[in-house]
Amino acid sequence: MTAEFGHFALILAFAVALYQMVVPLIGASKGWGGWMDSARPAAVAQFLLTGLSFACLTVAFVTSDFSLKLVYENSHTAKPMIYKISGVWGNHEGSMLLWVLILSLFGAAAAVFGTNLPPALRARVLAVQASIGAAFYAFIIFTSNPFLRLASPPFDGRDLNPLLQDPGLAFHPPFLYLGYVGLSMAFSFAVAALIEGRVDAAWARWVRPWTLAAWMFLTFGIALGSWWAYYELGWGGFWFWDPVENASFMPWLLAAALLHSAIVVEKRETLKSWTILLAIMAFGFSMIGTFIVRSGVLTSVHSFASDPARGVFILGILTVFTGGALTLYAVRAPQMTAKGVFAPVSREGALILNNVLLAVAAFVVFIGTMWPLVAEMLWGRKLSVGPPFFNKAFTPFMIALALALPLGAILPWKRGLLGRSLQPLRGALLLAGSVMALVFAVSTGRSAIAVIGAGLGAWIVFGAVAELIHRTGQSGWSRLLRLPRADWGKATAHAGLGVTFIGISLLTAWQVEDIRVAQVGQTFRVADYDITLASVDEVQGPNYISTTATMQVARDGRPVATLQPEKRVYPVQAMPTTEAAIDNGFFRDIYLVIGDAQKDGGWAVRTYVKPFANWIWAGTILMALGGIISLSDRRYRVAAGVRRVSPAAVPAE
Repeated sequence: MTAEFGHFALILAFAVALYQMVVPLIGASKGWGGWMDSARPAAVAQFLLTGLSFACLTVAFVTSDFSLKLVYENSHTAKPMIYKISGVWGNHEGSMLLWVLILSLFGAAAAVFGTNLPPALRARVLAVQASIGAAFYAFIIFTSNPFLRLASPPFDGRDLNPLLQDPGLAFHPPFLYLGYVGLSMAFSFAVAALIEGRVDAAWARWVRPWTLAAWMFLTFGIALGSWWAYYELGWGGFWFWDPVENASFMPWLLAAALLHSAIVVEKRETLKSWTILLAIMAFGFSMIGTFIVRSGVLTSVHSFASDPARGVFILGILTVFTGGALTLYAVRAPQMTAKGVFAPVSREGALILNNVLLAVAAFVVFIGTMWPLVAEMLWGRKLSVGPPFFNKAFTPFMIALALALPLGAILPWKRGLLGRSLQPLRGALLLAGSVMALVFAVSTGRSAIAVIGAGLGAWIVFGAVAELIHRTGQSGWSRLLRLPRADWGKATAHAGLGVTFIGISLLTAWQVEDIRVAQVGQTFRVADYDITLASVDEVQGPNYISTTATMQVARDGRPVATLQPEKRVYPVQAMPTTEAAIDNGFFRDIYLVIGDAQKDGGWAVRTYVKPFANWIWAGTILMALGGIISLSDRRYRVAAGVRRVSPAAVPAE
């Protein structure tokens, strides 16, 4: 009966979404307060019903109810409990249910915390949000029902994909979806504003917290996925420019641009048209990611499904919502004229440069991701666009962004002098130059990537510190501690980006790789480390068989670590996985992988020494932390300051 309750709750949530999509929208157009207010309880009811449906599916996985087709295909009695739970979303149908659960969560949050929003705008926002939900409820119910029963329940299941049986990937999808789906709120605010014909500073203040929350979750979700790829897949990299990786990265870039452009709308009443377009495109690219993952049009290790029928359905949703929003935008855009006037050298000018660089970088990633599909459709040619293209085409925009970021944060609004604005950054520039000199001295004869990347990263970090000091004026430390949390959050996020720059550049330039066949008891040297393959044993896991190597690492005769890389085989799916063993350090990782047994009795061993690897994820954590700090600022909470906005706010010009 649990599954039937879940299925029924899902159908009821669909019905509530249809009501919420239509009735409040009519009420807003007619000025009927009761009809508009009905959007709030409808949004909460939709979330509760979807939560009940998700809970019922979770119970089925936890209790190993193999009468459900989805549980049979993605679970097993011997699987650890954490992976029984993560198995709920470790498949197409369950992940889509999580998708609409998060969508309804954001709608309910807007209903509960958006009490200060104008009733008509709130009704329209919740109606647009419900329309997205209705489309995806229909997709789940008619093409991807997670509650289908089997006529003859088997005694056991087929198990979850072994690659997904990992703590990092267990939590990666929920955070990623919180970011993906969170951008739907920016989309809903944009479409509601276009329908209402009203885009002003208050609108920008309302949309920023939702965008910031989505960007923060997306940052953490991408970082978790990158970390998982680093230690689980065994190839030693953290980013491969895979189509699904790119599908999450593109909305992240556009969301970052949206955050910065909304500042200009709020402060200067300009860039309105561009900000609305960014809000539409950021969520549009999120749905493109959903299409790529579930349609099978592009090959990826991350893909959930390869059903063309499902892909066509999602493509239809993408076309209706993105195309409809862009059509509405085309009608309204000529009315959204800018009010503020500013010089090219100004905070506004810097933010426009920031937006252009981020948007063009996202477009470059989009072209590289989709070009193989376009080439096959138009010319019948199978092409592969890999890291060399992305590294060469994408990197210049990030270099320009890194150069401009500290200066843009210092420049005054409306008009500034370049020389005067550079004065507070002299110390940051000197320190960044010192870092470049140090890296150059260490990396003699190596790539210039390390010198340039470390210098740019240091410039961003020290620039963020210099900006905080500059804001204190003559007040000193007392004023520094009283700065708004949003300023601290911005500085933390910018510094995190700088730390990530340093980590990526130094890892790329300085890593050492060694691939060899080693005999048990043999010692070999990689970089400054002596590594001994002490033993190789077969170990029985809870639902896998592991070939586990014990490897001792020493430096200058002193023990550093004992590591145990594994090669696992999951008998149910007969699928092998690689479990790298990593000795994490502040300045370097020692990364060991055990391969297959060789005919001569040796074992294939892959060794990496990866300098500053953990700085990459430390930087992303700092970026996400910056988002949390900013959200804790009262001014950036939902509807903060709305009561002070005049009722005669500027209509969408």
